[in-house]
Amino acid sequence: MANKQPTLSFWQVWNVSFGFLGVQFGFALQNANVSRILSDLGADPHQLSFFWIVAPLMGLIVQPFVGAASDRTWNRMGRRTPFIFAGAIAAAIGMVLMPNAPLFVAFMAPMIFGVLMLAIMDASFNVCFQPFRALVSDMVPPKQRNVGYSIQSLLINVGAVVGSLLPFILTNVIGLDNTAQRGEVAQSVMWAFYIGATVLLGTVLWTVFRTKEYAPKQYYAYKGMDADAVAKERAQVKPITERLANFFSLVIHMPKTMRGLAVTQFFSWFSLFIMWVYTTNAITQHIWGVDKKWFDQAYLASLDSIPLEIVAAKGAAGDWVGIIFAAYSLFAAIFSIFLAKLADKLGRKLVYSASLALGGISYISFMFFQNFTPVDVNLFITQVTVPMGALYLLIPMIGVGIAWAAILAMPYAMLAGSLPADKTGIYMGIFNFTIAAPQILSALTAGLILKYVFDNVAINIIALAGVLMFFAAASVFFVKESEES
Repeated sequence: MANKQPTLSFWQVWNVSFGFLGVQFGFALQNANVSRILSDLGADPHQLSFFWIVAPLMGLIVQPFVGAASDRTWNRMGRRTPFIFAGAIAAAIGMVLMPNAPLFVAFMAPMIFGVLMLAIMDASFNVCFQPFRALVSDMVPPKQRNVGYSIQSLLINVGAVVGSLLPFILTNVIGLDNTAQRGEVAQSVMWAFYIGATVLLGTVLWTVFRTKEYAPKQYYAYKGMDADAVAKERAQVKPITERLANFFSLVIHMPKTMRGLAVTQFFSWFSLFIMWVYTTNAITQHIWGVDKKWFDQAYLASLDSIPLEIVAAKGAAGDWVGIIFAAYSLFAAIFSIFLAKLADKLGRKLVYSASLALGGISYISFMFFQNFTPVDVNLFITQVTVPMGALYLLIPMIGVGIAWAAILAMPYAMLAGSLPADKTGIYMGIFNFTIAAPQILSALTAGLILKYVFDNVAINIIALAGVLMFFAAASVFFVKESEES
């Protein structure tokens, strides 16, 4: 029989997830700026999704191994925190090096170096992600799980708001240059990555030193398991073939809740990947009116230089992507405050499905906000002039933010109660397959769809993302939740 796991104070739950703020700060900088960086370094629009494949691929490779390792780890630092700490250091190094890709031209092409740093950053973010998810499951009792994952969603989105806004702030408040010729990276983006690396390390250190994980006997007592029996089983040295067989057995016999959520995850993360990769191109073309030929690297290579008005439009659109990404993260953070109570009152499935459907409507609505009329916008920290359509894009960001908040919290709240306590880490890692696989498929197909179906008109593929989000919303009602969940 399990001992009753103690209820945590608000600040204890907060400290468990606080480091995720910094991790998401860095992840938001990556999502909002990597397509911009790779394009400036020489990537064609339809190639971007191929380069982005390294991100989910790293998650697919890294997270299950980290999950399994963290399940078996208990040292002076704890169980999950050693992995969180190591991942944060590696991610910070990648964030410092990536915007400096042109400096390494003597060793390899800047674009190839940029992709390599993207791989290192994303692998490191994934080393942090899975242990943070498992840490909430370990430390927060079942009755506080909605609150625990909602606070994690709130912190994730606060980090994403600031991370997304940072290049814009550095340009329009500090005065750093936001333009870049072919083969260069904008100064505002470089300094944003340096600051992001610092914030990442600082917040992760807060969680590492402010969260004391349970000792093995205490933890297993709370989970109703025999610590000595678990230790004896893990002390056995098994051949690699047997360990692989056990791993694939876990995949095959995954809980029904996880199996159902996998379908929802497939459609929602396929859609999210499209947004992250192609929003910059979509609004540069559709809102700023930049012709698609200015994204054709073969055409650009035939020119002596890119006209200043095109460079300026691309820079302004890239900065505005930071604004709208910050907006959806802000709306997600606000919605996260109410998410736990809504889920308790209306049920997780209804809240989750409605949120995803609202996200689908919002993506499709991008197509209807084209308006080139210049308008002055007061952003409190500065004033900018943008097309009216850019301002209108803040409206669908409400729905995108609500969907994002639900995606960050609801699947994990639904899943956590169905997982065996001694395999939570590895199952959370396996669950990452349902995030990584659709992104890999999106990376392999979205560029081809953009080129051969939509003729490189990027706004159309954003609308496709909306349709896929509707499929995700419908699939939620087929998920079978466990009783504890």
